[in-house]
This record gives sequence, C-alpha cells and structure tokens, in this order.
Amino acid sequence: MLTPEIRHLTITGRVQGVFYRASMVAEARHLGATGWVRNRADGSVEALICGPAESVAQLIAWARRGPPDARVESVLVEAASGEFVRFEQWPDA
Repeated sequence: MLTPEIRHLTITGRVQGVFYRASMVAEARHLGATGWVRNRADGSVEALICGPAESVAQLIAWARRGPPDARVESVLVEAASGEFVRFEQWPDA
C-alpha cells in the first residue's frame, strides 16, 4: 500500500461566510481524501488533508480557487502527519 500524502493548509482571503468549509468537505469526499477543515479566529480557514498524492494535489488546486463566492488570496501548504477515516468539518478555532 502506498503511503498517503498529508498536508496542512492555511487559506486566506474571503474564505469565511462563503460556504468554503462545506464545499471543501464535499470536494474532499469526492476525491477520496480524509482529514478536516475549520475556520480560524483570524478569518482564515485551516485544513489537514490526507490521501493519495493525486487526490491531495487536486484538493490543493481546488483550495486555491474555493467555492464561487470565495476570493482566495493565498494557500500555505506544509507537510503534516495524522491519520483520518473521513473528511469532516471541525468547530472553529
């Protein structure tokens, strides 16, 4: 079995109040990725994504666009660790 890719994302811009988290959950599940996404108090969105390299790359590409009403300014991608069964929306941090 291949080792999954795991990445921590910090997304800034107009990313809260535009269904970014719910849309990311749907996209991640569609791509077969696991992990979580949540709003941050500073107005950013934070996510940890895990899955096959191609799925993770596709979800990062989606994160750079976001849902239609989002205006993504930047996506910081860092290596991470963790193990998840599904992709879910976590409470705000």
